[in-house]
Amino acid sequence: MSTNQPLTPEDVYAEAILAFVHRKPGEQGQVEKIRLRKTGPDDVRVRIDSVGVCHSDLSLSNGTLGQKMPAVLGHEASGTVLEVGQDVTTVKAGDTVILLWNPSCGECWFCKAGDKHLCEHAADNTQRPLALDAEDNTVWAGLGVAGFAEQTVVPARSVMPIEGIDPDQAAMLGCASTTGVGAVVNSAKVVPGQSVAVVGLGGVGLSAVQGALLSGASQVIAIDRSQERLAIAETLGAVAVEAGEDIAKRVRKLTGNRGADAVIDCVGAGATIRQSWQMTRRGGTTVVVGIGSKDDQVTFSPLELFYFSRSLVGCVAGGGDPGTDYPRLIEWVKSGQLVTDGLITERLALDSVEDAFDRMKAGSGGRTVIHPSAGPLS
Repeated sequence: MSTNQPLTPEDVYAEAILAFVHRKPGEQGQVEKIRLRKTGPDDVRVRIDSVGVCHSDLSLSNGTLGQKMPAVLGHEASGTVLEVGQDVTTVKAGDTVILLWNPSCGECWFCKAGDKHLCEHAADNTQRPLALDAEDNTVWAGLGVAGFAEQTVVPARSVMPIEGIDPDQAAMLGCASTTGVGAVVNSAKVVPGQSVAVVGLGGVGLSAVQGALLSGASQVIAIDRSQERLAIAETLGAVAVEAGEDIAKRVRKLTGNRGADAVIDCVGAGATIRQSWQMTRRGGTTVVVGIGSKDDQVTFSPLELFYFSRSLVGCVAGGGDPGTDYPRLIEWVKSGQLVTDGLITERLALDSVEDAFDRMKAGSGGRTVIHPSAGPLS
């Protein structure tokens, strides 16, 4: 089926599934029945076992990031393969998989250049109809995954088979852990003995803290306004520092008045990027992981760019290659070196996505995961 071809009732399964559907940007979503498109030759149908609630989902729901609607959001997911298309050889029914929101085609210019995280075709499935609703209106897949549903249909390259870890651990690897650890390992290229500051301690930020520790950083400074999140960071081994207007000055004081070798900004607002830049030492690296608004701005003077000689780096999906990054991450999870389920502070049912967004907006807790097949809350 071509990308832009609309679905007809003959193109979808007769059996409906439950999904959390957002109808318009800024409006609350609700659980609805939808009928998924039938599995094509290169597709995989997956039962969603666990899906994390990421700040990107909130940004998609409120219109900060563009999204065709109505849509099923949720991109940090793990599940079980139910059905594969006739041309699929990489997975089979019954396999446990991580769903990839940023899959690489392996053939475009960026993939061949070694930048698989920048694949030209990573977002193709976002432009392909996912399902029909009760009135036969098209429903779209948020970031190409649609994890806030009992089931989804994605291209085979959007799933990676795994074993030996539970669904919640696997879901965290779908975005939070991969992005946070990758920001440190791939984008900042932290080496043993360096100092790292992490700004914003959601699931990605707490994973970045662990990435710094796994990289052998001698000093890891975790920054947030939430005392609950700061406490989690402390249990991981970081020095917790409450955010504030003088945070750059305090970080420089903690790092020999130089600033941190690497600063990982997991918020992405103009103000925090500026602060992160100011707390980075001369010649150090500031990595922007958080996705901010296109209308927000951050400015630098030509003189400071010359004088401080810092690197300002963007980070998409951890900046790595799933084929090499995931096996390493999974082994770290199995060995206990990388904590994923320990970052989860809430486990909720499908009808509680908006509750999870409210917790996120309040800066409460670490990661919330949704179990779509758990049924409604009592």
